This record gives sequence, structure tokens and C-alpha cells, in this order.
Amino acid sequence: MFAADKPDSRLRAAWLYVLLRTLEYAGPAFIKWGQWAATRPDMFPADICQQLSKLHSQAPAHTFYETRKIIEKAFHLPLDRLFEEFSEKPIASGSIAQVHKAVLRTKGQKPLVVAVKVRHPRVSTVIQRDFVIMNWLARMSTKFSSLEHLQLDKTVQQFATFMTKQVDLTLEAAHLMRFIYNFRQWRNVSFPRPIYPLVHPEVLVETFEEGRSIQEFIDEGPRTKLHSQLARLGSSLLLKMLLSDNFIHGDLHPGNMFVKLGKKVPQLILLDVGMTAELSQRNRYILLELFKALSDKDGARVARCALEFSEDQTCTNPEAFIGDVDNTFKQYLSVRGTSKMGDYIAELFEQVRRYRVNLDGEVCTVMVTVVILEGWQRKLDMSLDIMRMVKELLFKAEWTASFEYVMGAIAAP
Repeated sequence: MFAADKPDSRLRAAWLYVLLRTLEYAGPAFIKWGQWAATRPDMFPADICQQLSKLHSQAPAHTFYETRKIIEKAFHLPLDRLFEEFSEKPIASGSIAQVHKAVLRTKGQKPLVVAVKVRHPRVSTVIQRDFVIMNWLARMSTKFSSLEHLQLDKTVQQFATFMTKQVDLTLEAAHLMRFIYNFRQWRNVSFPRPIYPLVHPEVLVETFEEGRSIQEFIDEGPRTKLHSQLARLGSSLLLKMLLSDNFIHGDLHPGNMFVKLGKKVPQLILLDVGMTAELSQRNRYILLELFKALSDKDGARVARCALEFSEDQTCTNPEAFIGDVDNTFKQYLSVRGTSKMGDYIAELFEQVRRYRVNLDGEVCTVMVTVVILEGWQRKLDMSLDIMRMVKELLFKAEWTASFEYVMGAIAAP
């Protein structure tokens, strides 16, 4: 609070560092809240979002004794009856669960290598406690006029819905099955497959996916045809999720994407699908109109679309907001001449926060996903223009042709 009016000061830099470390030590719900807040640049300043994006959900692993106890209680069978091999040491541990590699016993078939996701013991109780604290802090924030526009009481409710998806592993399994169905005709995009009936709110058994993190390809050089293929494939799958399926992976950072190299084309494997977004018909229509306006570089239309997202709009001055967004876009184009959609969205978020425009959380998740995805795609292939791809797709469709048909003609790899 003391550093709020000094964005470039050493005091604020120190405060941002303390904020990050405090959330890391506060518990799983606070860590997840920080990660969620990093995706809300419409509510929080850019430096806070950037700092919170560094928040890692790594957490100490629970013991193998507890892992065994949780699995056997969930499936009512001894561990060695379920698995031929089971790695006692987890290969990853987050704030909600940890993952073990195992070999599943199968009757008369080849043993199957699987990943076993096990929720930390007592994590639900800890999260409920954290929510009590969060709700108290949110109510206290309403007493400060400078914090009213953040509507922290409402955001805690939105975050509670987000956390429910993270804690219940049966929901993640359902998301996986839905993505598998949506991409059933795409040979170069895949997801881990849940192994039913070994799916439980506390335990999820799924196929173990081998591959290299896409971050390795982002970091290596020089750029080749493979890098261009990966960049275009990433753009294509996002456009399919958004325009054809209306079911979007909400956490498409490089750590959740593996690459498996085939003989002809690479295959992308998408992991960790607990966070997803699905827009209402109204918000989906408005978002597509906003993307049209972005592709036309029309700042005024972009601002009007942003104002339409919420029926409970809190914007202090809509006309001034439209004018400033339009002027900002024109100045931005004259100086940089850029066609990066991520840059336009970042500029929009700055004005949204300044004028206290209320954006729907699901819409914001989709827009931030676009920014993140375009960021690493540009590193793979600087010539990739996702703005052009969106414009071709939306305007060629003209709302009469089937999206599936147009996706197959334009966006599919």
C-alpha cells in the first residue's frame, strides 16, 4: 500500500519481492490465487502480474506412506495389486498434488506405463482455512476506497470456482476426455488419457506421455522448419479451441506442452488441463467481434467490445475510455508499426485497469492465453502472424460457413 504510488521506486521493487515470497509461504490456496491473479491484468498493474507469473507451485512432497494410504483408500485395493512397479519418489510435486511414475497391471495385455497424480493429504482442509482468511481480507478491502474497484469480494468468489477445478481430479479427467474427443481427428495434437475406473477426486491415473518440453525448442537455435511447424501448430490448436470448440486450455505456458518428434511432423502433447475456459454464447460472440476489431487495428471498436462484456459495468467514464484506447492504438501503430496481437491486448488491459472496466473472468483467461501463446510462438518463428490467421478465419467464415470447414481449410496443420 505504501509503495502503490511509486511504481518505479526501489521500495515498490522490494514490496513486490516480499509479496511473491509471502504468497509462496502462505499455503496452496494463496499460491494458486497468485497464479490466478497473474492472469488478471485487467485488475492488477502490469508489474504485479509479471511478478506473480514467477510464482511456482512447487511444494514439498508428502511421504510414500501417505501416497500408498490415499491410493488404497480411493480404489479399495493394495498398491501392489494395482501396479507392477511404482516409483516411491514423485517426479513432480505442486501445491495441490504430486505425480508418480508407475507400471499398471493389466490382464493378458502388455503392462502400461502411467502417471499417478495423488492429491496432498488434508489439502482440502488447508484450502478451506485459507478461504476463510481470504474472505476476511476481501471484506476488509471494501472499507478502502482506493481498493473498491478491484471488487476483491467478487474475485474471491471467482477464484473459489477456479480452485474447485484444481482440487477435484475427476474434473481434470473429464477435461482430458473432452479435449481428446475435440482433437480426435488431429494426429499431431494429443493429451494424456485417463485410465478409468482408476479416477477419483484424490487420485488420477493417466497414460504417461514421453516428450521434450517445448521450452527446449524455444531456447535452442538456429531456427529451422521444425520451429515454424511448432509455432503454426500452436496457433492452430488455439484457434480451434476458441472458434470451433469453445473449450480452451487456460494454462498454455511452455511447461505444459511437450513435443514428440515423428517421421514427418512433430506432435504436441498438452498437459495439466485443470484450468479451462468456456464462454457463454454472448461473451463468445463479443470476443470474436473484439478479435475482428484487433485484426483491423480499430481501437474504438475494441474498447466498445470490452465495455459489453459485463452487464454490471463499473467503468468510470466509457466515452473517455473509448477515446483513450483508440488514441493509444494509433500512437502505438505510428511508433512501432506492430501487428502483434499480444501487444494490442496488453495495451487494452492497461486502459481497462485505469478506467476500472469490469471484464468477465473467463474472457480474461482466454485473452491472457492468447498473449502467452503468441509470446512463445514468436520466439519459435518471428514471421508468424496470428493476427492475419484470425482475420482470414473470421472474415472468410462470414458467419455462414461451418467453423469446422473453415478451420480445416485455413488453420489446421
